[in-house]
Amino acid sequence: MTENALFILAVLFLLIFLSEWLCKHTFLKHISSSLLVIILGAAVANSGLIPSASNPSPVYEAIFQYVAPASIFFLLLGVNLKQLRKAGFPMLIAFLLGSMGTMIGVIVALQLINYEMVFGVNYAAIAGMMTGTYTGGSANFNAVALHYDVIRDGAIYTGVVVADNIITAIWMIITLSIPLVMQKFRPQKQVIGDENHAEVIDREEEPINPMSLSLMLVIGAATLIISDELADWFLGVGLGIPSILILTTIALVLGQFQAIQKQKGAKLLGMFSVYLFLVVVGAYCEVGALMDVGTHAFDILLFTTVIVLIHGLFLIGCGWLFKSDWSIIAIASQANIGGASTALALAKSVKRNDLILPAILVGSLGSGLGTYLGFLVAGLLGA
Repeated sequence: MTENALFILAVLFLLIFLSEWLCKHTFLKHISSSLLVIILGAAVANSGLIPSASNPSPVYEAIFQYVAPASIFFLLLGVNLKQLRKAGFPMLIAFLLGSMGTMIGVIVALQLINYEMVFGVNYAAIAGMMTGTYTGGSANFNAVALHYDVIRDGAIYTGVVVADNIITAIWMIITLSIPLVMQKFRPQKQVIGDENHAEVIDREEEPINPMSLSLMLVIGAATLIISDELADWFLGVGLGIPSILILTTIALVLGQFQAIQKQKGAKLLGMFSVYLFLVVVGAYCEVGALMDVGTHAFDILLFTTVIVLIHGLFLIGCGWLFKSDWSIIAIASQANIGGASTALALAKSVKRNDLILPAILVGSLGSGLGTYLGFLVAGLLGA
């Protein structure tokens, strides 16, 4: 039953419903649905009711491949390009500072463990992998791992992947809290006000009809197909342009047409897609699998934790020093650690729709920059 695709989807949908209901009708209303859906996904996956990271379902792969980029497309249809001028540059600076914090974290974390004993000859490559994944998401992780053939060291590779999944999920929870907590300790002005939030919420909750919903789904599916085809074409002529950047561009162009803006359902589809993506992020947070690595499990988890912790402290310290918007700090950090999709989810969760586009752009930047920094660190350490 737990391998049945329909059963898995039913459980995921139920968890999304429960997170929304609990956040509206219980004491849990003080936390966001995005946070709760991650926690519920992790709890259910670790209980064995649905597959986890060690035996992922094809359903999860489909969600990562199609639903996550679809969420970006649907939410970008409502983005106001004028907001990028105000928030884009601060987000870029915060993202680059976060990348610097990641590199510092990798070097420090290596000194806290016996890395040659834990990782063997692959220690430099693994340091590069972690630099890449915590600069712009997991796409960079596999790029470095494949180049250095780390995947042949099954136990260590699995342990690092599991630790990465756990820390990424935990960091999503932490970054959801950063704007609220830090604003109390160090109140700082937002880059853009939230005067339009009420309008956005109303539009998210407005009724939709089958015609608008089907039109949005057709446009979304067509854009995903076109983005992948164009990415393959560009690759064939020697230009490695990620499909997510093409999808982002198409969404931004379409979003400026009044005919598209009048259509209902894009924000609802976008938020549901985000929740579906986040519940799978939670499912990948598998605690038990890390124990299977053996005696080095604690060292691997410590290594991973220290990298993200130093990254976070460095970025928060810079935010404190330069009096940055805490939401920008949190979203930039999430773009580093989790990539564009989780950065977008965080922007929506903290009700900063003005930061959706900057979050996507720096997340997309990280998909390329992370690989370069990963190879740089690996090379400097002797890989």
